[in-house]
Amino acid sequence: MAALVLAGCARDTGGGGAQGGGECTRNAPPAVEPAQAQPEPEAPKADASRLKVGLAYDIGGRGDASFNDAAAAGLDRAVAELGLPKENTREATAQQGESEDAGTSRLRQLAEQGFNPVIAIGFNYANGVKAVATEFPDVQFAIVDDDTVDLPNVQQLVFAEEQGSFLVGAAAALKTRTCRVGFVGGVDSPLIQKFETGYEQGVKAVAPDATVDASYISPAGDFSGFNDATRGTEIASGQFDGNADVVFAAAGQSNQGVFTAAQESGKKAIGVDSDQYNSPQLTDVRDVIMTSMIKRVDVAVYDYINAVAGGTRDQLPERFDLRNDGVAYSTSGGQVDDITGQLDAYKAAIMAGQIQVSSTK
Repeated sequence: MAALVLAGCARDTGGGGAQGGGECTRNAPPAVEPAQAQPEPEAPKADASRLKVGLAYDIGGRGDASFNDAAAAGLDRAVAELGLPKENTREATAQQGESEDAGTSRLRQLAEQGFNPVIAIGFNYANGVKAVATEFPDVQFAIVDDDTVDLPNVQQLVFAEEQGSFLVGAAAALKTRTCRVGFVGGVDSPLIQKFETGYEQGVKAVAPDATVDASYISPAGDFSGFNDATRGTEIASGQFDGNADVVFAAAGQSNQGVFTAAQESGKKAIGVDSDQYNSPQLTDVRDVIMTSMIKRVDVAVYDYINAVAGGTRDQLPERFDLRNDGVAYSTSGGQVDDITGQLDAYKAAIMAGQIQVSSTK
């Protein structure tokens, strides 16, 4: 079954280890002077006690152990550190299979109820944000993972996913024993392709002869791939059966299926968005999660609330990347402790501009 699932939706990036079992030839990371790779300073904390913040989650909402939980963590941090009253927050969640109008109505209700700012989590809200922000020009809006809404009261919170994915790709290449690794994306869309592209570049930077098997759970326009753990298991099992021994999953709640496949195969997986090793919902499979590509939606949500409170929206970064802690890799569980020096060297090279990570093939 797994082999049939892979047929027609998989991509194979060649390499000498494709037929399995051989050791990869591995490159050493470039050397970078510390002064060339300094992070950007953190903004001062503003007083958010007068704000009323509305948060519209994507499918899965708080508790998805991934993308939405990261956004929730940013809201929680604003409550804890910026004086934002918990009672001044409102959270609403998209439902599987709902219409676009339902998302627009959710945003409109938050604006009508006096929440300002209103933060939309996910590109599915793009048309809704455009419509409602036009209706409510005095309300501040933000949208995560979309840069198409160009209005003065809309902040685009987007990320350099390819940079964080490069680092976990390097980790996969350093850890693989078969010289073959995998990638499972939720939806074959430009956003998730950034994860695949960065991952492949990281693998190849370390092990040019390694093979990357890449597959997507659902095609473009079908967002069920983010919430289909069964298909995640099937596709990842096919990759493991094909001799991959590390698979990076960028598939929302479907990641749980990839982790199950890794556990059943005795192989390793890489999580996404949150530090998935520490997700309470994933305790039973945590030992297979070698690392996670952390997309710091929490940082973006927190920084945006802080900027609205302090009147410094113009100082927010155009893109959240390695320099401003927008993306990272996790070390929980200790499975990459032996290679953190090499991963941090690649991180420094990206921050210094010595390595340019492309977001497209």
